[in-house]
Amino acid sequence: MKGSMSHTSPNWKKPQAISGVLDRTMRALGLSRKFDGWQVVNHWAEIVGERVADKATAVRYDDGTLYVSVPDDVWRQQLSMEIESILRDVHALPYGRAVREIRLQRGNKGKTD
Repeated sequence: MKGSMSHTSPNWKKPQAISGVLDRTMRALGLSRKFDGWQVVNHWAEIVGERVADKATAVRYDDGTLYVSVPDDVWRQQLSMEIESILRDVHALPYGRAVREIRLQRGNKGKTD
């Protein structure tokens, strides 16, 4: 058929998955690390489990630091002893390398809602 694009046309490109296009666009704009960090915030309960997530809430991500709100000094102390293990679990995720540090803070400091 004249004027139509066939599969053998030099202009024909194989379709790409939107996830790949989105990933490349975000990296080109310098947004992928920030997006990856917020993925950790969004998946916090899956990373640490419901028991911990009920008391310790990932509230924000900023420039490599994940901020986690805890209700009191007892929880802050407990999690501080587990921070390396939690960080290993975070780094095991495809998007987890964006987090370089976890800061535990008492109360709702840094909460963005």
